[in-house]
Amino acid sequence: MNADADAEALRTVKDADRKHVFHSWSAQELIDPLAVAGAEGSYFWDYEGNRYLDFSSALVYTNIGYQHPKVAAAIAEQAGRLCTVAPGFAVDVRSEAARLIAERTPGDLDKVFFTNAGAEAVENAVRMARLHTGRPKVMSAYRSYHGATTTAINLTGDARRFGNDSATAGVVHFWGPFPYRSPFYAGTEAEECERALRHLEDTVVFEGPQSIAAIILETVGGAPGVLVPPAGYLAGVREICDRHGIVFILDEVMVGFGRTGRWFAAEHWGVTPDLLCFAKGVTSGYVPLGGVAISAAIADTFARRPYPGGLTYSGHVLACAAAVATINVMEEEGIVEQSARTGAELLGPGLRALAERHPSVGEVRGLGTFWALELVRDARTREPLVPYNASGPENAPMAAFGAALKKGGLWPLLAGNRIHVAPPCTVSAEEVAEGLAVLDGALAVTDAHMA
Repeated sequence: MNADADAEALRTVKDADRKHVFHSWSAQELIDPLAVAGAEGSYFWDYEGNRYLDFSSALVYTNIGYQHPKVAAAIAEQAGRLCTVAPGFAVDVRSEAARLIAERTPGDLDKVFFTNAGAEAVENAVRMARLHTGRPKVMSAYRSYHGATTTAINLTGDARRFGNDSATAGVVHFWGPFPYRSPFYAGTEAEECERALRHLEDTVVFEGPQSIAAIILETVGGAPGVLVPPAGYLAGVREICDRHGIVFILDEVMVGFGRTGRWFAAEHWGVTPDLLCFAKGVTSGYVPLGGVAISAAIADTFARRPYPGGLTYSGHVLACAAAVATINVMEEEGIVEQSARTGAELLGPGLRALAERHPSVGEVRGLGTFWALELVRDARTREPLVPYNASGPENAPMAAFGAALKKGGLWPLLAGNRIHVAPPCTVSAEEVAEGLAVLDGALAVTDAHMA
């Protein structure tokens, strides 16, 4: 396309977007979405020729990068052979996707219920837990995100719940571990783990164990800040669940399929949940797909008792073809191992070096290709750079930081007082160096706001 054609395409796209598209999480008249013209690998670009290194992996799901030819070809081949079939039929590509997923999930999570996305996976996992136990309550952590459907948003422990909280969803929130901002006044990670587990146990006791169907946790907290649990915490939650007959659900929607340098983040701690929710990276976002991996005990509950749930597009064949191709590509190209190496050898050391140069970086944390920088006004008091749930003038320092990153050609994922660093798991060493250089320059903006 020439410059005139690009300009006309931009006008057409933007005009239609502003007239007809209702965007999520936004005041519609206050946003100006970037019009994307194309993408490949770790980059996307707009109609004006601006090219961005995507350190957000879209919404943390392009694990294999944009436009992988083998996955695109598999989707096209499946479309030419069979575009769709009802979920009640057995079909080769759906069965193969379920087999490949079950082979990689921990323990005996050998059955897969397919959904269209992560929120639906959470909804169905909770429904299974309630039916399996006959109990109504579900416990989830503050500083969590589980999706935007009714149960999932009530389970969520961040500000996005506020406008949706029905207070009737049978949800009980508790504080999980977060050593940098410890709710338990812990001085070490070991103390944080011990006190967080004691708090959880106390909450279970005072809510009544006999009323609690499930405890759901993000294996590594994603949207709330890449919260890596201290050693022993997940095993402790598993023990509490076992002792009280509570179903343990791990939400791996964001961290599954290589994001933390393992197929599933639970592998880092040797813990097997009863139900595991997945989505995003299973297809690298090429076609929407999610699901629940189910333990033998819970699957057996519905062996002769109908499961009262289903979706029109459950296990859609185009999505399953994308999943099969994505998993095979990840295996063939060693992408999970690459993610682990990138974290250990490039992102981790590189981000920690930035923290040494920039006083506004309070903490660096992460695994694989999943990291966060906690930005502060005061390194000693750990006062956040912007207040919780800031907007407008209060959020100006983060807005200026984001603008500097985009001007440098890096597309960021900003949340609260943090930048989340989550490039594709396939990101190259040269691309990591490019991104870190842009970050280095832009952090001068946040340093300028130090107290």
